[in-house]
Amino acid sequence: QGIEKYVTADTEEARLNQEKYPRPLNVIEGPLMNGMKIVGDLFGAGKMFLPQVIKSARVMKKAVGHLIPYMEKEREERRATRGSTEEEARYSPFNLCYWFNFQDPYNGTIVLATVKGDVHDIGKNIVGVVLGCNNFRVIDLGVMTPCDKILKAAVENKADIIGLSGLITPSLDEMIFVAKEMERLAIKIPLLIGGATTSKTHTAVKIAPRYSAPVIHVLDASKSVVVCSQLLDKSVKDDFFEEILEEYEEIRQEHYESLKERRYLSLQQARRKGFHNDWLSGYKPVKPKFIGTKVFEDYDLQRLVEYIDWKPFFDVWQLRGKYPNRGFPKVFNDKSVGEEAKRVYNDAQNLLQKLIDQKKLQARGVVGFWPAQSVQDDIHLYAVEEVVGSSQPVATFYGLRQQAEKDSACTDPYYCLSDFIAPLDSGICDYLGLFAVACFGVDELCNEFRKQDDEYSIIMVKALGDRLAEAFAEELHERVRREFWAYCSTEQLELSDLRRIKYEGIRPAPGYPSQPDHTEKLTMWKLANIEETTGIGLTESLAMVPASAVSGLYFSNPKSKYFAVGKICKDQVEDYALRKNLSVAEVEK
Repeated sequence: QGIEKYVTADTEEARLNQEKYPRPLNVIEGPLMNGMKIVGDLFGAGKMFLPQVIKSARVMKKAVGHLIPYMEKEREERRATRGSTEEEARYSPFNLCYWFNFQDPYNGTIVLATVKGDVHDIGKNIVGVVLGCNNFRVIDLGVMTPCDKILKAAVENKADIIGLSGLITPSLDEMIFVAKEMERLAIKIPLLIGGATTSKTHTAVKIAPRYSAPVIHVLDASKSVVVCSQLLDKSVKDDFFEEILEEYEEIRQEHYESLKERRYLSLQQARRKGFHNDWLSGYKPVKPKFIGTKVFEDYDLQRLVEYIDWKPFFDVWQLRGKYPNRGFPKVFNDKSVGEEAKRVYNDAQNLLQKLIDQKKLQARGVVGFWPAQSVQDDIHLYAVEEVVGSSQPVATFYGLRQQAEKDSACTDPYYCLSDFIAPLDSGICDYLGLFAVACFGVDELCNEFRKQDDEYSIIMVKALGDRLAEAFAEELHERVRREFWAYCSTEQLELSDLRRIKYEGIRPAPGYPSQPDHTEKLTMWKLANIEETTGIGLTESLAMVPASAVSGLYFSNPKSKYFAVGKICKDQVEDYALRKNLSVAEVEK
């Protein structure tokens, strides 16, 4: 259960039992490590839940923290009597290798990092804690970690495994770069790949061929323990690597075979078969209540709480109910995870209300609207209605169109986001909106909890920050439809309807399936002065900072819908590069 109320007293009782534990270190290597081994074994066997594991690690660290002063005192006494010249640079209170006289007590050393340009690390943090509970030494380099720092840390710490994490699609390219650098420098350390944007297919097709040592995609924290254990077990690691090589070779072959079977339309054909709205007799665009931007400097967090979608929160904690108890709040009825889900939910509610009451978090954002018209696959924005179509646009959003041939029975058009905006030749003035919202204060809270070695609260506050940002996006979109744009001023929907997208209009985000190009964010940020007005920034890989942030475009057309662009052909790549004034190589990335 991770109960820490009595751990200090219990640890002190064990320390004073010098007949059984002559040195403070013996308490760690005895009952504490044995306890964590049991925790790791139970989690691996599916008999313990992730929140319990994280809490148990917190208790372990608190116990070790109590023993550190006594271990330091013992160290000073031994130095005084023996004139020790042990290397101070290797000393750290929580470096158990030091206390074990440099004899490594761990199963192995693992360096973890979120790659350069990416700021998301909840999953990586969870993996680190779970590996630590299974007696691995974990060196967590944090977020936005450049390749040279990762490799330097791996060499200096004699790492047995390197783990890379990332959420946004540009992180995939950075992972490929790290693998290529490891091969170039002949660093033959197994490489684990994880994160929301990663997949076994991408790992097998794009990363593994660049590196001759093992490259393995890891789905979640529990799988990471199994993989690491096999990679470091001399009796099975060679066979395990062979199995991975065979499996990934099969995945590559299947992938390339599927490419041969795919058929594509030319860009011109896809445009002809795009979505064509009846702009003359059909839908007429509604003018927003204002043109330009509206900034929210300190949005009321309390009004966002009811808009929180809790399912992704439980996904973070790997608490997934089985049908018919998969969703929230039905997960509480699940015989397996229900009780633990309720416990974690109560922890979240208590912490969330405390953070709101104490004003530890702040929601900031911006929304904006501009007159717009489409020109083929692009959307031109103008400062005022009077110059629409007759002057230089203040900004252009570039679109990508579906090209993969659809089944003969499918009558769907070949969509591009520009299809939902009135075209230039219609003579109709349409409108496009955008938004960016974020939850600030999460990093500062995490730093406070880190000083207390409270990984449970770190993961909890990051998960809550993400939920608040998404809730902000949901609530703000509702206000846009009913109030700021008011194209559905009488809308009355239940929260469940919002999550099922029962409303009119969409809010697609650059970097996601309807527009996979993250560089479109640069146009959004410049047009609405997002960083200057809200403090929401972009990394070099165009991840948003802070990590708990959401942005996107607003379309009001009742026939607008989400879709996946999917694979496109060379003709569209070249056309897109020409329109955006980029090289083909830049677009192909």
